[in-house]
Amino acid sequence: MHPRPLGGRGGRAAAGRLASRRTARRPAGPPGRPSASGVRSDGLEGYARTFLAAAFRTAGAGGEDPAGWLGRYADGLAAGTRTPGRDDAESWPLILGHDVRGQPMVESASVALGLRLTRPWLWDRLDAGVRDRAEEWLRGALRHVPSPNNWYLFPYTVAGFLESVGRGDAETARARRRALDLMESWYRGQGWYADGDGRAFDHYNGWALHLYPVLDAHLAGAGGDRGPAGGDDGLRGPAGATGVTAPDTPYGARLREHLESGSLMFGGDGAPMYFGRSLTYRFAAGAAVGLGAVTGHTPLAPGVSRRLLSGCLRYFLDRGAAGDDGLLGLGWHGPHEATLQRYSGPASPYWASKAFVCLLAPADHPLWTAREEAAPSEGPDRVLALPAPGLLLHSTGADGIVRLHNHGSDHVRPHEGESEAGTDPLYGRLAYSTRTGPTSAANAADNHLSVLAGGVRSTRRRVRPLGAGGGEGWGWAASWHRPVFPSGPPMVPGLRVESVTVVRGRHELRLHRVVGAPPGTPVEQSGWATGPEDAVVSALYPLLGWSGEEEVRAPQGTAFNGWATVPRLTGEADGTALFACLATLTAEPEPAPLAEAVARVVADADGNGVEVRWSDDGSATRVTFGPRAVGATPGETFAPPAVGHGPAGGAAVSRAATTAPRT
Repeated sequence: MHPRPLGGRGGRAAAGRLASRRTARRPAGPPGRPSASGVRSDGLEGYARTFLAAAFRTAGAGGEDPAGWLGRYADGLAAGTRTPGRDDAESWPLILGHDVRGQPMVESASVALGLRLTRPWLWDRLDAGVRDRAEEWLRGALRHVPSPNNWYLFPYTVAGFLESVGRGDAETARARRRALDLMESWYRGQGWYADGDGRAFDHYNGWALHLYPVLDAHLAGAGGDRGPAGGDDGLRGPAGATGVTAPDTPYGARLREHLESGSLMFGGDGAPMYFGRSLTYRFAAGAAVGLGAVTGHTPLAPGVSRRLLSGCLRYFLDRGAAGDDGLLGLGWHGPHEATLQRYSGPASPYWASKAFVCLLAPADHPLWTAREEAAPSEGPDRVLALPAPGLLLHSTGADGIVRLHNHGSDHVRPHEGESEAGTDPLYGRLAYSTRTGPTSAANAADNHLSVLAGGVRSTRRRVRPLGAGGGEGWGWAASWHRPVFPSGPPMVPGLRVESVTVVRGRHELRLHRVVGAPPGTPVEQSGWATGPEDAVVSALYPLLGWSGEEEVRAPQGTAFNGWATVPRLTGEADGTALFACLATLTAEPEPAPLAEAVARVVADADGNGVEVRWSDDGSATRVTFGPRAVGATPGETFAPPAVGHGPAGGAAVSRAATTAPRT
C-alpha cells in the first residue's frame, strides 16, 4: 500500500493549525526558541518545509489532494510574495546573502522544488501576477552569495525550477554551472562529498549534496517538467516511475556508490548514525535511500530500502519526536538542546520532509509491494573502511549497533585556524554510534584522547586522515591531529597525536602515539558514554601505556540519556609514548570481559609499533606507526601506519593497498 504520511490528523495537519491567516507563513507564531534568523524567517521555514512534504505526497499520487492542501499553499505563496520584506504578518523576508540572516535562501529551494513537483496542480493555475512575483522573490537566491557549502545547491534548485517553467536565462544558467563546478571540487570519492572546501562529511551528503542534483536530473528525465499530457501525470512517464531514470550524469552513479556505505549507517532498530550537525532533521537521514529507490540509482533491493525508510521513521515516532500536539519538536528523541545549532528554529525539524521523496514512487512500485528485508546492520557483522572520507564503519549483528570511527571528518573550514573556540562534539570525537551520542562540551568528553597541559584538557579540531583499509572481518582507519587547549597557550610546540582504530567483531583496538610531549604530560583516553537506563555496555581495557582507570560522570547526558557515565584511562607521556587499549560498546547479553579478548601484547623496542594477539583464534593484529614523510614540512605530513591482521607472526599489511585521501 502506498503510505501517505503527514495527511489527515498527522504532522502536516498539526502544522497547518498554526498557520497565519493566509498561510504565507506556517506556523505564524511558532512555539519554541527562535533561530538566529528571527521569527519571520522561522515562519517562512514552516511554510517551505511542510510544503515540500505536501508536494512529494501530491506528486506521487498523481495530483490527488483530498484535503485541499495545495490551495492553501497557493494562497500562502500569493500572500508572502505580495510585499516581500515588509514587516507584517504575511510578507516573506527577502532572500539575501548568507551573512545577512540568510535562512530564506535555504527555504527558497524547498519552495522552488515544491512548485516544480506540483506544477500541473498549483503553478500552472496561479494568476500571471502571482507567478511573476514568485519568480522575482526566488531570483534573490541567484543574486546573493550562499554559504560556502551545500548552500550553492539552493540557487541551483531555484534555477532548475525557473528553467523548467520556461523562465530560464543567463542568470539561471550561471547559478547551475557554479553549483555543479563546486560539486566536482567537493567530491572525494566512494560516493562522498565534502560539505564545502574542508573535510566535513556528515548527513548533508544524503539529504542535500546527493538529493538536489539527482532529483533535478530525475525530474527532467522522467518528464516531470512537461506537465500532464495524454493522461500522464507528468512524473511517472510512459513506463511509470520504475521505468524512467535520470539522464546520464555522474550524480546517479555517485548516489549508488554512496548507498553502499550510507545504508550501513542505520542501526537494527532503525536509528540513523548520531553524527554531525542538524540532527534535529531526524528521519531526513533516509532521503538518499528513498531517492535511490525512486530513481533506480541504488544497490539496495526494494525490500531493504523499505526496511530502512520505515524503520527510521518508526524509530523516531516511537520515541517522542512528535509531541502531544502532533508537531515535530527540536531535539532527537524528545527535546535536546545540544542537538541544535544557532540556525535551528521551531520549524527546522520539518527538513525531515525530505525523507518523503520516496512517495514519488507510485503505489505499484516494488518499494511498496516488496516484502521488507533485513537492513545491512541486521545481518552478519560487517566492517567497511572508507579512505575517501576517512571513516570506518562496523556493525554487529547480535545487537544491531553500528559504530562510526572518525579519522577524516571535522568542522574546520580551510580559512579557519585551529582553536578550542570552535570545538564541536558532533565532529571532534573519535567514534559515534546509532545507540549513543557525544557528551556535552561542558562535560567529560566521550571517545576522546586528551593531552593535559597545566591541568587543561586538549580538544581535537582539524583531523588529518592517514588512510583506511582492512580485510575479511576486520578494518582500520588512522589520522593525526594537533591538540589545542581552551586556556593557557593554545598549543604545545611540537605536540601531536597519531591515532589508529582497528575493529574486529565488537572489539575496538585503539592506539595512539603521542609525540613531542613535555616530561610528565598526563594523557587520558575515554570510551563510550552510556546511561543507567541503557541496555548497552561500555568498557575500556588498558593494554599498553595506561596506568589508571576511572569512571567519570557527564551530568548533562547525551541525546539518548538524561545523564551518562564515561569510562576513562589515564597515563603519562614523556617525549614519544605509545598507548593501546580495547574498547567495546555492546548490547549482547552477558558479554565476556575485555580482559579475555587478548592473549598477548608486545610493543616494539623503539616504541613505534605493537602486536596484539587475540584469544579466540590466535590471530594477531600489528600496527607500526610510520616516520614523517621525507621532504615534508615539519609537523605537517606523515607516512600512514602499517596495519596488518592475520596468523600470529604473519599478519598481512594493508598499507600498500590503501592510499591516504587528499586533504
